[in-house]
Amino acid sequence: MHELSITRNIVAIVGEAAKGRPVGTVTLEIGMLSGVLAEAIAFCFEIVAEGTAAEGARLDIRQVPGRARCGDCGQEFDTPDLFTPCPCGSRNVTRIAGEELKIRSIELKETA
Repeated sequence: MHELSITRNIVAIVGEAAKGRPVGTVTLEIGMLSGVLAEAIAFCFEIVAEGTAAEGARLDIRQVPGRARCGDCGQEFDTPDLFTPCPCGSRNVTRIAGEELKIRSIELKETA
């Protein structure tokens, strides 16, 4: 389960960015073609965040659908999997979305 190590890295990055301040919300973008299971990240987050600045933070996961551009006809189209050809039939495609794994934002809590 590589999602556990990915979640540990996310929490470490969030902790560094927070500089000891408590985190309210972490927003992630996970591409549907990335091979990362959003449900597994969500499952691991609360446990991994214990004892860190991210403890108790809300995790907002936004899944990014796959998109590609055809190298032959130039059309952009949805790709539900890694092997989807262009509607014109070409397999000369470049994926332009759906493989990302990004921390989109970190919202910090107000401190007194």
